[in-house]
Amino acid sequence: MALKLHGFEGRGTFAHGIHPPDRKALSKDAPIRVMPTPDAVVLSLHQNIGGPCEPLVKPRQTVAWGETIGKGTTFVSTTLHASVPGIVQRPMRVTLANGRHMDTLPIQAQGEIPSGQALWEDIFGGDWPSTGLDGYDPAQISRNINDAGLVGLGGAAFPTHVKIMPSDKKPIHTLIVNGCECEPYLTSDYRLMVEAPAPIVTGALLAARSLGAKCIVIGVEDNKAPAIAALKKAAAGTGIQVAVLKTKYPQGSEKHLIQAVINRQVPLGGLPSDVGVAISNVGTMAAVARAVIHKKPLTHRVISVTGGGIVNPSNVLAPIGVSFGALVDFCGGLRPDAARMVAGGPMMGFAFTNLDTPVTKGTSGLTVMNGDEVTAGEETVCVRCGKCVDVCPMRLVPTKIAMASRHQNISLSRRYNIMACFECGSCAYTCPAHIPLVQLIRAGKARVAAADRG
Repeated sequence: MALKLHGFEGRGTFAHGIHPPDRKALSKDAPIRVMPTPDAVVLSLHQNIGGPCEPLVKPRQTVAWGETIGKGTTFVSTTLHASVPGIVQRPMRVTLANGRHMDTLPIQAQGEIPSGQALWEDIFGGDWPSTGLDGYDPAQISRNINDAGLVGLGGAAFPTHVKIMPSDKKPIHTLIVNGCECEPYLTSDYRLMVEAPAPIVTGALLAARSLGAKCIVIGVEDNKAPAIAALKKAAAGTGIQVAVLKTKYPQGSEKHLIQAVINRQVPLGGLPSDVGVAISNVGTMAAVARAVIHKKPLTHRVISVTGGGIVNPSNVLAPIGVSFGALVDFCGGLRPDAARMVAGGPMMGFAFTNLDTPVTKGTSGLTVMNGDEVTAGEETVCVRCGKCVDVCPMRLVPTKIAMASRHQNISLSRRYNIMACFECGSCAYTCPAHIPLVQLIRAGKARVAAADRG
């Protein structure tokens, strides 16, 4: 079924938003490099939105590459697999880049897995069918995804089997695959679209089969011409459409991507499924193809290691659980003027300081900015300029929400729809008073969530 797209060549977009410098030139032309197996990995038992894993292995136990080592404890949870072969070490608690303290399973690497091009071929290579997929049972596709431990690889880390499963209550007519990668600096999705479009297409066809969706659209911003060309070539004859969208932040947000592609608005507090749409990231779709076609779990992902503070900005295929320090070393180390490290991109990522911090499934990038890239300003009083309101893609009033949060007024925070904010950072980017709007709103959301739990 062909869908009439709102996002024609370079025209699909949404209201408000911003245009920060994208700084993607640092790594966009760097082909994905395969990282050698590290000496050790540290795997968090909480790799997704939802419940944590229950460990299935004990210290001193030998595990194989891809072996299941953790089982999801709730419906909105997923399995965990060994990203390297080796010996399980004593469990320990670590602080992740987002500041959360989590139990982990460390593994001391021991044994061989494919390396270099062989590992790339194992994960993304080979033939990926684009026809004959009607024989796959929709419910089994969702089970394969769950068994493989897939979460959204765009950063949200929502368990994929929950999102990509048949539903009679909210039928899905359209699957939108998110290839926008609107976050500044990051280029891991872009390189994957250029270098491995075939598994993305196969994964999208399988996900649509599971959902019962008749229409598949891949949304890509118009600053990614090589990716657009590669996807169109891979999708030829499949019925998959590629929507070329305006380059604007946060184009990759679910609700705004839906508006940009098919001109439908998700109601406030609602979900994409409320308008018959499911959304998933391009990297997730490639992982879906591998999970269903080859029955192999998620153990590695592509990560951008970039910024003016990195010697050799790169896109790296790395094992889940590797330390950020090992990634930095693989990319030539830090430059002398490195000033700030961010897990993810500068708009929605988390600044951190400990290079021993492990990568999780939701880690899309490591951005290390130098002094020239970090802007600092002293906070002053709000001047009521309204710039934050002008750019907010959710049409909120960020300063009011932030002040309600600062005064720990939960009822007023709810009144201002604090939970509708998805922390894109557009408001803080434009604020001339340098008010830490996102941090205040994030803290307020935590208080509201705690109050809701009683």
